[in-house]
Amino acid sequence: MGQDSWGRQTSLGPVPQIGSRSSTRVAVGIDAETRLRIDRGLEYLYRNQNPDGSWTDLVGRKVHYAYRGTLAPHVGVTALAGMAFLSSGTLPGQGLREKYCTALRKALDYVMDQTQQNGFISANGSRMYSHAFATLFLAEAYGTALYPNSEKLRERLKRAIRLIVESQNQQGGWRYRPGVPDADMSVTVCQVMALRAARNAGIQVPRDTIQRAVSYVKQSFVPPARVLGGGGGAFHYQITPEMPGIPHRYSFALTACGVTTLFGAGEYSSPELHQGLQYLWNYRQPPSYARNRFDYYYAHYYAVQAAFQAGGDYWVRWYDETKRDLAKLQESDGSWQDLVGSNYATAMAAIILQMPNQYLPITEN
Repeated sequence: MGQDSWGRQTSLGPVPQIGSRSSTRVAVGIDAETRLRIDRGLEYLYRNQNPDGSWTDLVGRKVHYAYRGTLAPHVGVTALAGMAFLSSGTLPGQGLREKYCTALRKALDYVMDQTQQNGFISANGSRMYSHAFATLFLAEAYGTALYPNSEKLRERLKRAIRLIVESQNQQGGWRYRPGVPDADMSVTVCQVMALRAARNAGIQVPRDTIQRAVSYVKQSFVPPARVLGGGGGAFHYQITPEMPGIPHRYSFALTACGVTTLFGAGEYSSPELHQGLQYLWNYRQPPSYARNRFDYYYAHYYAVQAAFQAGGDYWVRWYDETKRDLAKLQESDGSWQDLVGSNYATAMAAIILQMPNQYLPITEN
């Protein structure tokens, strides 16, 4: 997704040593100013929830470097907004703010109601991105064991997972629609993280599905020698069968997707993962990318997960820079903005900033 960030070196300095698996849980607190920004973002989301539990933004697709769609209730954005509340410690059955618990329950009901008989979670023409975010949201909610109708939730979640498993194509990845023959990195990472969250919640996920996804991601790796400017290895958008070994397109966002997919699959020691972390450090997307693009928050949503799993000083310094970047971008009404919409950008920013809370399954080893 998005424009390549080749050639713009980061101001973060040399890549720090990646933490060992035992040092991943480096204590990073959320300071008072950042917590206030999070609270204002959550309040913005609360005020903008629709009566049916959904949130409205553009339901559409990227066209070159633009984003085109129809303003409508968005099942993917609703799932992300729900995860923003979950990230704060709000649960379907309890929380410090009852109004947030209510908003969360309404969001869950909306997402479950959009689950079709075949398991596809879709509304107003949304596609596999939204399906994966919705599935991830259901998995985390089910894992809390505090939703009043857990059997309904489990049944919807199992259906959604089955759809992902059955939609994996011959390449080992996923694309915009279930079951199409080609795949891309940005859609694939969403599905893998949903599968991982479901597995963590006790839903069976075939091992072969994960192994094939890992194979696809590793085939998408661009070695450092082929990365313009050096500074680590990247991941590209698609595998091009007619030109094997030739990168389709690589970027900060796609590399964040690739690294996070490998972490999610347990590939902690793979060289592709570690070289991808170097690329993310050297070509970090600056906040100037945010307002006129559709992939800034998507990229940093996965990059912060990769940094957290990397642990050590990498994580500490990454989060410190991230909170400073997002502070520059928050609007006076508490929102963040991008081409998809303010609810989407605000939900993503709130999730990113709350990563140190470690409430979501994406923070688990």
